Amino acid sequence: MSFIKKTLATFGIGSARVDSVLQQDVLYPGDKLNIVVHVYGGSTVQAIDNIEMQLCCRYVDEEPLPNKDRDSGHRRKVHKTYALAKWSLPYAFSLEPGETRDFDVEFDLPPNMPVTVGDTKVWLETGLDIEMAVDPTDKDSLTVRPEPLLDAVFSAFEEQGLRLRQVECEAAKGFSLPFVQEFEFVPTTGPFHGRWRELEIIAYRDEEALKLWFEIDRAMKGMSGMLVSLLGKGDLKRYLEIPISTAIEDVGPMVLEYLEQAS
Repeated sequence: MSFIKKTLATFGIGSARVDSVLQQDVLYPGDKLNIVVHVYGGSTVQAIDNIEMQLCCRYVDEEPLPNKDRDSGHRRKVHKTYALAKWSLPYAFSLEPGETRDFDVEFDLPPNMPVTVGDTKVWLETGLDIEMAVDPTDKDSLTVRPEPLLDAVFSAFEEQGLRLRQVECEAAKGFSLPFVQEFEFVPTTGPFHGRWRELEIIAYRDEEALKLWFEIDRAMKGMSGMLVSLLGKGDLKRYLEIPISTAIEDVGPMVLEYLEQAS
């Protein structure tokens, strides 16, 4: 089956041109991202010093207030960029007139890279370093879907009337990435409507299981962002592991039964 090819970046640098072409239309955590970089020569010889590519995302962290407010104990939210994967041109070269050079680039995607829903964005950043030229940078948004086990969880939620309201990547310690992705659901119909105000979930995949942390708000007071703040403090009571060997059709019922018992 042929891949759907998507041109990510095209740069005209003097007489040279560079195209980065993604070989997948949709990405999945834990898979490989394959890109073909085409470098086209022009009418004159040109030195290509470097081509750099980064797969990036953004997350929210907290830091002390600057200067005089630092001692108040208050903190402010800041957005940080994280490089999920990097690639650099293995060597510099000269491009002859009309010559074409192709580079096959392969990224190992982290198993816990964020899913691009809500405000979450994942993008490919391409930068060029060509002699006697301004270094350009291009950003191209990519589509990342949940891996099968997590997708089965979300499908079960949707069937039970839980609507995804907010998604955010927030700083957290103790994980392979410096953040976790938190999903916030609200019951609009179904068995949880009128019983819960909202449900927050964090998912983390390792080699053995999909690990799920839940927090349920029944008090109608609101708790957005509460789940991440509780991680690592021993205060979370709702935790479930789904072995990676679990059949996809069993995942949804397993999670729903757990939530019924835990709530």
